Amino acid sequence: MFSSILQFFSRLLSARDIRKKVIATAIILVCFRLIGHIPAAGIDRTSLAKLFQGSPLLSLLDVFSGGTLANFSIMALGLAPYINASIILQLLTYVVPSLEALSKEGEYGQEKINQYTRFLTVPLSAFQAFGMYTLLRGQNVIPSLAPVPLISLVISMTAGSMLAVWLGELITEYGLGNGISFLIFAGIVARLPVTLGQTITVITPSDLLKALVFIVLAFAIISLIVFMNEATLQIPINYARRAGRAGLSAAYLPLRLNQAGVIPIIFAVSLVLLPSLLSQFLANVDNPLISRMATGLASSFNPQSLPYNLVYFFLVFGFTYFYTAIVFNPEKISENLQKQGGFVPGIRPGSQTTSFLNGVLNRITLAGAIFLGLIAILPSFFQNTLGIANLTIGGTGILIVVSVVLELTRDVESQLVMKRYERFVS
Repeated sequence: MFSSILQFFSRLLSARDIRKKVIATAIILVCFRLIGHIPAAGIDRTSLAKLFQGSPLLSLLDVFSGGTLANFSIMALGLAPYINASIILQLLTYVVPSLEALSKEGEYGQEKINQYTRFLTVPLSAFQAFGMYTLLRGQNVIPSLAPVPLISLVISMTAGSMLAVWLGELITEYGLGNGISFLIFAGIVARLPVTLGQTITVITPSDLLKALVFIVLAFAIISLIVFMNEATLQIPINYARRAGRAGLSAAYLPLRLNQAGVIPIIFAVSLVLLPSLLSQFLANVDNPLISRMATGLASSFNPQSLPYNLVYFFLVFGFTYFYTAIVFNPEKISENLQKQGGFVPGIRPGSQTTSFLNGVLNRITLAGAIFLGLIAILPSFFQNTLGIANLTIGGTGILIVVSVVLELTRDVESQLVMKRYERFVS
């Protein structure tokens, strides 16, 4: 195993183009981490640390921001505004005819939608920055600011969020893999030492058995995630031979069990935390009725509560189907097969092939959606089962880390295969 890993890295570093991408990714990642530690002005660090220790919601958001939220840096918002903007644009694609037509124009249409997403990220960042200021002011973490310093704070946090988006797009263009997913992955990995340190400090000798169970379950879950991400259903495709030769040539159309990857969980996290953040925002309102409603909403949407986990599960489930419908178009696949003279054995080309692919895709997406939903609510389940507050399996974090690593490995392997093919041809 270790020899194969060493061979993989030796082949990786021997390819000049890939080596440049690795170096570019490392440089951008270092810049992201350094900028993420530039603090915003006027924050009481002691009160901020206490607030994060008592709020699992803010701690979860801090994991996805890579620790920049706990430091309240200029990148405290992280990539959350961009993710929310992506959700809004993708939903509008199904509602607004002009956006739907634009999404079907190939690379040009996707570039325009990405541009609109960046435009929408700016006001969303400003709104979330002001909301974060209001929340921290209500917790006496930040003092009341005059209009000019407040505007300066909002502008700096908005600029930090857009800078994070730009760094992610630089990785996508010049580095390895999807930049946005990679930055979230880097943030989760950067928080692992802190999380493990907090876990070790609270474990008592009587908890050693629970810790052993935790480690065994963690390895089992990682293995299951790898299996589910790599699992594919191969649909046989026959092609009519050309150039006067009779017979058929066979191929396969691979359908991944988890077509959507980690995107549904990232989308769901952005939405499931909104009620709890809203309740913390409204808890400091002078109106007693609104304050009581906010307290009830906070208790109902506690990460360990049943309503929270049910909403989280069904959000992940729904987004899995939604995103799979975006990335895989059975009608287009059927049309391309018909143009190339391919067909599924026993299925007529055209509309019947489209219906067949839709049926197969819905069945395998059901398994993938249930899997993603269960992974998302695993932390709450194990926290309640094992009975140790910090000893939790972060299923969402593990899924993102494993998925990004697998995606990077596939990307690098495909580039290495292409390099070998180019040398063979030349």
